[in-house]
Amino acid sequence: MLSVILCTYNRDKYIYNVLRSIADGTYGDYEIVLVNNNSTDNTEAECQRFRNNYPNVSFNYCVELQQGLSYARNCGIRNAKGDVLVYVDDDALVNPEYLVTYADFFDKNPDAVAAGGPILPQYDGCDEPGWMSHYTRQLVTGRLYLGNHQREFPKDAFPGGGNAAYRKSVFDKVGLFNVELGRKGNSLMGAEEKDLFDKMTTQGMHFYYLPTAILYHLIPPHKLTPEYFNRLTYGIGQSERYRTRQISQRKYRNRLAKEAVKWAATLLLWTGFALRGQFPKGNKLVAFRRNVTRGLLKG
Repeated sequence: MLSVILCTYNRDKYIYNVLRSIADGTYGDYEIVLVNNNSTDNTEAECQRFRNNYPNVSFNYCVELQQGLSYARNCGIRNAKGDVLVYVDDDALVNPEYLVTYADFFDKNPDAVAAGGPILPQYDGCDEPGWMSHYTRQLVTGRLYLGNHQREFPKDAFPGGGNAAYRKSVFDKVGLFNVELGRKGNSLMGAEEKDLFDKMTTQGMHFYYLPTAILYHLIPPHKLTPEYFNRLTYGIGQSERYRTRQISQRKYRNRLAKEAVKWAATLLLWTGFALRGQFPKGNKLVAFRRNVTRGLLKG
């Protein structure tokens, strides 16, 4: 059985529709574990509406009082009954073949421990801004697409946290999500997925890309504002500072060295955009790099 885990905080606008997209899929042997992380909006009422409209769906509603996405994700693990845990973002929709793709993959690949699928942005009430490029699109929207064929994730790549599935046994081997990382309320810290997949890689585990397990990530206008962009990119630097220093000072120094290389690549890309007259795209990349570096250095 699959356990579909949704961790939510003040997303009453979206939560019913993502639950419905799961329930309207083509696979039946699953439960939904909904973890409400202290929402102050109408999330509970929307969940009850779903329960009333889909009484045949096994629906486990939980409340996690410790604020933070990693706390909520760990709560989902503790309450899940399935052998495979599928994490779905609370501001998204999934395609009808979503769960059957994961179920078939883990049935046919008993040695596989984790997988993830495409994450495709859908703009909700807004258009893609002119400053968006291939590089900032992945950053802001979480876009992930590796083509139409199943494959192992390449080196240094891993599933997006909002569309990832794990055998439950993975967490017995590498531990739970790091509660010092990840979103907490309105904080934009992250890196809890990277931390987990790094531990899995260290233990020789492999994870796979499944092109037909598609998640559509809904992007509202506020996620395209300069204020959100600056907070998000600074949070990336903060998260990397904490994550690497927690491992060792050497790991942190190596990350700073990589940042210097990333600056060189950023300036090269800026030059390319400038030569094409696409200054907003190039300038946004520089702002991204500057904010990450500040977060790395200052925390």
